[in-house]
Amino acid sequence: MARSRAARLSDIDEAALALPEVTRDPPSGGRPSFQVRGKTFAFARGPRKDAVDPETGQPYEDVLAFSCTAEDKESMVSDPDSPWFTTPHWNGYNAVLLLERDIGRLTAQEIREVVTDAWLAKAPKRLTTELLGEP
Repeated sequence: MARSRAARLSDIDEAALALPEVTRDPPSGGRPSFQVRGKTFAFARGPRKDAVDPETGQPYEDVLAFSCTAEDKESMVSDPDSPWFTTPHWNGYNAVLLLERDIGRLTAQEIREVVTDAWLAKAPKRLTTELLGEP
């Protein structure tokens, strides 16, 4: 099977908005957050002192956050070659972080899977059942 192309920021929008009952804030442009029935599952966050560029000492300005399971978080952040990370601020939260500048290290398929898994982590059971086609 051929490798999927490198992911782009627009893949996050496309993947999220293809899922049931997703809203985007703001509706277009800007650094978005995505919700399902008012529960945020993926968002672009502002600079914080807990995520700092080790080369410049400045807070990252391009951090994306995605909900996930605790198991997925452990798997994603434990791989030293992975672009996924966490910070002490996120200890105890089932979410992983990604720098916008690193999105191309993932494939479009990988980012679609992460967005879908983030949605599944926050969506009501009825919606997840509809999407997955399970009783």
